[in-house]
Amino acid sequence: MERIAVISVILENPEQSQHRFNDCIAEFKGIVKGRMGLPMPEHTLTVIAITLLGSLDAINTLTGRLGRIPHVQVKTAISKKEIAHELDS
Repeated sequence: MERIAVISVILENPEQSQHRFNDCIAEFKGIVKGRMGLPMPEHTLTVIAITLLGSLDAINTLTGRLGRIPHVQVKTAISKKEIAHELDS
């Protein structure tokens, strides 16, 4: 069973964390359904929202890895509704 989740991220000093952040997201591209970023250079911040569809383990693993990157703040909201995994045809 899978869940929908949204990870909200604030990159403080994005120049220092952006490459590591992007590499981490790329590792989970199979569960990433959408990504929206808002650079705020006047505040030396970038705000990002990532929509996921995946298992709780995958969502929690991604959230944990992102949270261990210096200058990255992460919060995740996960739906209570379980979604049956659809096999690719």
